[in-house]
Amino acid sequence: MEEYYCPVKLTTDVIGGKWKPLILFYLESGTKRFGELRKLIPGMTKKMLTQHLRDLERDEIIRRKVYAVVPPKVEYSLTKHGESLKPILKLMSAWGTRHRKRYGIPKSKNWQLAPPDSSKQTTVPQHDALSS
Repeated sequence: MEEYYCPVKLTTDVIGGKWKPLILFYLESGTKRFGELRKLIPGMTKKMLTQHLRDLERDEIIRRKVYAVVPPKVEYSLTKHGESLKPILKLMSAWGTRHRKRYGIPKSKNWQLAPPDSSKQTTVPQHDALSS
């Protein structure tokens, strides 16, 4: 097991990256099914969503509830431990809103990922889902 001398490193290892904060942002508002998350974050592959959901479940940030029905129904929600991240998510959202305004980044109508443009190198984000 890795030792963590920096609490920020531990936090980013658990909830950081390109996709996990977005998953948590959308789960903050309530329980979601796998398909709902796929629609909310269309730039993420099914494989990546599955892997990140498993990671977050392993770290007890989210819970996965499987219903014994056909077709299969699986729901994801924040655990009590995951709920403790809400203040962090709200702060990230507020910071994103201020950052978007500072650089004049337009707010997407549907809050979905814009396709990556490999011809541009930019330091401002193309996605503003955390900035409600």
